[in-house]
Amino acid sequence: MSTIAAISTAPGIGGIGVVRMSGENAFLILKEIFKPKNNFQIESIKGYQIKYGFIMKEREVIDEVLVSFFKAPNSYTKENLCEISSHGGAYVVRRILELCLENGAELAEPGEFTKRAFLNGRIDLSQAEAVIDIINAKTEKEAKSSINQLEGILSKQIKKIRDMLISVMVEIDVSIDYPEYDIEEMENSKACELLEKVLKELHKLENSFENGKIIREGIKIALIGKPNAGKSSLLNAILKEDRAIVTDIEGTTRDTIEESVVIEGIPIHIIDTAGIRKAGNEVEKIGIEKSKKMAEQADLLIAIFDASKELDNEDEEILELLKDKKCLVILNKIDLKDLKINKEDIFKVIGKNEIVEISAKENIGIEKIYEKISKMFAINEIQLDNSAMITNIRHKNIIQEAIINTKKAIEEAKQNVPIDMLAFSIKEILESLGKITGETVSDEIIKEIFSKFCLGK
Repeated sequence: MSTIAAISTAPGIGGIGVVRMSGENAFLILKEIFKPKNNFQIESIKGYQIKYGFIMKEREVIDEVLVSFFKAPNSYTKENLCEISSHGGAYVVRRILELCLENGAELAEPGEFTKRAFLNGRIDLSQAEAVIDIINAKTEKEAKSSINQLEGILSKQIKKIRDMLISVMVEIDVSIDYPEYDIEEMENSKACELLEKVLKELHKLENSFENGKIIREGIKIALIGKPNAGKSSLLNAILKEDRAIVTDIEGTTRDTIEESVVIEGIPIHIIDTAGIRKAGNEVEKIGIEKSKKMAEQADLLIAIFDASKELDNEDEEILELLKDKKCLVILNKIDLKDLKINKEDIFKVIGKNEIVEISAKENIGIEKIYEKISKMFAINEIQLDNSAMITNIRHKNIIQEAIINTKKAIEEAKQNVPIDMLAFSIKEILESLGKITGETVSDEIIKEIFSKFCLGK
């Protein structure tokens, strides 16, 4: 493969900038542009060393740098790899990269360093995907789950399941290929027993996605209610800042406002929507339609009602949106003495446990909302131990595909189909699981996965 180079640090001004180069000729290219303070032979360099010197073009000093050396196969890519640490700044880092390219390196594609680590066998595909998840992690729990995957916890679980299937395949193949020997034939009942164990393990992985999705994507919450019920005030109270405009004028919020907070290590995406009522004009109508659309897409609906007023037809319409949804009802403005809302009308739609009384203006009861959200999504029960967890929708779809194929194989075993036909169905399960770790994945999928990476990683 060619020698590749790219800037590995983010664009902009910083303390240092890093240019990374990997490939068979990485050290030879480096020799053309790097002049060490103390002369040494780059060819004889040992891995895991740092040398101080200057990047130069002919006699011109470009920058004072430190160069880290990693010799194949003991590097990130399992190729000769070096990292040039220069002063940060757009010009200097870009100039060093240009010198690498002028002397024979090719500009790396997004994620190409990690792609080479995968292709050269240092990591499997699920571990490679964990790299970009770590980079994109927004919370400690998300980072920890990605690190677990990078360390191979998911890979080991997939390997365990594949080994169970391979053991069945070996016995089937032996009984088919060597019928003249006195070898106990793999019976359908025995195969069925092992496949049931495989199915159980696959279901464990599938069920872990619910928590995995929460860790990775967070919880999307839509605030709905009539104009002036207190949605924007509640958003500001949760964020502890004046993010949304709050006035006594109804219909201030015409579009959705989305902000995020972290509750117990889980990202919470809160969407303040336009007040739901009979629209007074076309702009407000569009805002209300968007509110209803957000209500359909949200993981949790928080409906806010003005506790100082009786429920009317518009409130009833909002309550209808809560039916068969995960929801929380907020009775706002409890700081006012004359409360008129009839809770019994709300109880007809949702239970008593889903109601919280607050005053967004006086910041009363906000902590109770946090507690309810945590309890509803069992956030406290999400543990990042040494068990495998699915956080990637691609992995989830593959696991579901494997479950379908496993159920098919179990049915065939129960129907006593010929053992060679059963072997074909088991191969389909193995092929499905191979898509997670990369053994059977297509080039198109590999290209798509690494296209999401940043340059230099």
